[in-house]
Amino acid sequence: MAWVTALHVISVIAWMAGLLYLPRLFVYHADAERGSVQSETFKIMERRLYRAIMTPAMIASWVFGLWLAFGYGVVDWSMGWMWLKAALVIALSGAHGFLGRELRAFATDSNTRPQRFFRMINEVPTLLMVGIVIAVIVKPF
Repeated sequence: MAWVTALHVISVIAWMAGLLYLPRLFVYHADAERGSVQSETFKIMERRLYRAIMTPAMIASWVFGLWLAFGYGVVDWSMGWMWLKAALVIALSGAHGFLGRELRAFATDSNTRPQRFFRMINEVPTLLMVGIVIAVIVKPF
């Protein structure tokens, strides 16, 4: 169980790093001129981050988390904190999907959102992560 827990934590850290970094790339990409060398470089960086790091890390987080929950029975589903964590993880996965949609818009030079939007969006994964950590560590209910 210790290995599965370690792999879960490692994959969550990698996933969170990507969720925090990708919107930051979008901030700078939104100000880059379409078709410029800078814009094309951002496209490569964003695609590699999303496909090679974020998505595998998200899948691993889910796999190891579900393995812990159901394979080792470390979760008491009668406790409210676990349902809160589950809802927040689903919301975090939704944020991941939203960023993937924005990545596709940048890839086709069809982004219409300003950099300020991505500065605000960058806070969403942080807030969800804070809620998840509090739910798991404090177990408020």
